[in-house]
Amino acid sequence: MKQSKLPGRRSQAYNILSLIAISGELPADQIQRLPGGNAYKIKLIRIFKQKKFIKTFYKDKLRGHRLTVNSRNILAAENNERFESLFTGRTETNQPKNEINRRLRLKSIAETFVTMQNSGVSIFKDEKPDVFCPDKPNISLSVTSPSFYSSREIKCYGLDFVQIRGTRSVGILLTESDYFVVYNTCGSLMKWERQSEIKTSGLISYILCRKLLPHQYRLDKESRGLILGDTMEQFYQLITNKNNVSKKSFVLDQTYNSFLYLPNDCNGETVLRLLCDPEKTKELNYILSQDLYEHDPNMIVENDAVDKNGYPVLFAYDCDMPRIFRFNSALKTYNRKGIIICFDFQSDVLKRYCCDNVIFEPINTDKFKRRFFP
Repeated sequence: MKQSKLPGRRSQAYNILSLIAISGELPADQIQRLPGGNAYKIKLIRIFKQKKFIKTFYKDKLRGHRLTVNSRNILAAENNERFESLFTGRTETNQPKNEINRRLRLKSIAETFVTMQNSGVSIFKDEKPDVFCPDKPNISLSVTSPSFYSSREIKCYGLDFVQIRGTRSVGILLTESDYFVVYNTCGSLMKWERQSEIKTSGLISYILCRKLLPHQYRLDKESRGLILGDTMEQFYQLITNKNNVSKKSFVLDQTYNSFLYLPNDCNGETVLRLLCDPEKTKELNYILSQDLYEHDPNMIVENDAVDKNGYPVLFAYDCDMPRIFRFNSALKTYNRKGIIICFDFQSDVLKRYCCDNVIFEPINTDKFKRRFFP
């Protein structure tokens, strides 16, 4: 690979450079999450350094890869549509900051990019609809495949989004039938300013459903949030952190009617891929409903189905925290038995959280992958 020539656009090498570009700084530990052998990817990083395409920045125990001025110029010249806006002005992607809080913010967005891309979600500007560009109004614009828009991209829409202060959101995931406001905890409880998040939720719903994509999304559709975290252990910390308001860390409230949790790993990516595919989600729900009775809307316990013993059944494979909280609380309050169906990698943490009245029926993740995503 010559210094003045980039790798092919379809190569893993080009993808890594693109991820560094879109992230501003790509944490070194995220390289191993990308497809391909680790030895090959380590070799690529070494070549990039030798060719002065990237440099490694280490401070405050955070190690990340950044593009050099030379590589930014070459990338922008080769693919203007993808890179021009990233390398313009004093943006975080053009001039990454060195302060720890700024770098942690870059880290949370970069991790999200990797999770999204590994789940089949489009993240680059030239691969998805230009939804948040105010200069290109297009009433016929539609999202036909899963696409993620970072908080930086969203703010390009104008003052409506720039005025939001204090939100911890890293972006929005748009699918053909749904949208999610996305957060990434980066292994902590995450700061939570309730009023800022309520404003964010309401404003995003209004902009998407009234101004940008009214033909695709309904304003009366319930708002949905998606939290990404390091491991499933993070789910337990988030859902049990009820009284930490004084420290302004995350507390489960009514900001989102539906608030899902997924880990930033191959298991979380599998569930995210499922959630982005309505047909496969429908197929899974059909399989899970075999030998069960239909949902009972009059039951005092929230349910997706009812088993032969009259026990309410909750499909909890998406780790929707408010639903799991309500289901568990109702079973304790009314001293009833209930069934939770989830993936096996979620069951240990859910068992620790839920009361003894809950019966678990885990889905084998490996078998699920072989059938739905071979």
